[in-house]
Amino acid sequence: MKVILLMAITLDGKIAKDSDHFPDWTGKEDKKLFVKLTKEAGVLIMGSRTYDTIGKPLPERLNIVMTRDKKRINESNVPLKVETDRESDRGGLIFTDSTPQEILTRLEAKGFTKVVLAGGTQINSLFLQERLIDELHVTISPLIFGKGLGLFADDLSCDLQLQSCERLGEDLIYAIYNIIK
Repeated sequence: MKVILLMAITLDGKIAKDSDHFPDWTGKEDKKLFVKLTKEAGVLIMGSRTYDTIGKPLPERLNIVMTRDKKRINESNVPLKVETDRESDRGGLIFTDSTPQEILTRLEAKGFTKVVLAGGTQINSLFLQERLIDELHVTISPLIFGKGLGLFADDLSCDLQLQSCERLGEDLIYAIYNIIK
């Protein structure tokens, strides 16, 4: 299972000003790239704050929302066969308190070969701690927030190898890094 972390960041490495900051600052080229890569993978994983910021499940892909909020999770039979997962009536949306490895194992058993990790900081950190991320795709926006949420928690580190880098539109840089495991 290939795990791609896909994020827009500012020049000072922030993914948002705060946990409620709507990602309207990333540019239309970044949004098109996000749609293309997440539809291609067929599944994206995000935290509950990221999901709440978006406000609805994204169509034509399975949306998995990692949460500790037991109100969002109930015991029911869902496509991933996880007792504590809950599938929304809207379809294509699953809330879970499973670990990153458990989620990936179940997705792989369902035939998925690629997944896009869409943040936020805590979810990104959980996957990096377990060394489950294969590639980091970042769109760098010409902005500086000064304060805000970073890509990962402060206490994490890893080595990267640049795979490719290109201009996206007029002002954005799109870079792909392999994570050295």
